[in-house]
Amino acid sequence: MGQKKERVILLGNLENAVRKVGTRLADMRPIRNIRNWGITFSLWPVPLTTACCGAEFAATMSPRFDMERLGVLPMASSRQTNVLIIEGTLTRKMAKAVKIIYRQMPEPKFVIAMGSCAADGGIFWNSYNIVRPKDVLPVDVFIPGCPPRPEAVIRAIMQLQDKIKRKLKYRMDAKERPRKRARRQRVSRGV
Repeated sequence: MGQKKERVILLGNLENAVRKVGTRLADMRPIRNIRNWGITFSLWPVPLTTACCGAEFAATMSPRFDMERLGVLPMASSRQTNVLIIEGTLTRKMAKAVKIIYRQMPEPKFVIAMGSCAADGGIFWNSYNIVRPKDVLPVDVFIPGCPPRPEAVIRAIMQLQDKIKRKLKYRMDAKERPRKRARRQRVSRGV
């Protein structure tokens, strides 16, 4: 009468199977390149302002410096951000809040320590209640200065983007490079 159709019965944990298939699809080269480009140029920081560095960060986000051209859009909620910018002095009491905020952030997440107070304690270096952010969280980029200029913040964002590019490796494959070079040589010879 007819052909029998084979049916697939999935046994086990369906959630793990779907996660594996999704991971495999996301790791395919074209999709992976688009995903990595989106991660690199969609840095949404949540500012943790504890000192005067907050005014410089606000100036950086103003239209004069236009951080949105680099893909940086400041957010107020830590659940929608992927960059935590610690601006200024970090006390022991505030370090607990920073850990909570960091845990709420989705992966991949990055940390920038802004100002000399965040880097090494600043003028409060010998105080009993000061904590260095590198002792609490994995800091990706330090911004020196007291307070750092908006140009330094822009440079730190660009350094973070370069670090993400190196980490995610969304460059062209080695097979694609020689073809483009050969084509350029033919065009330059007039062929």
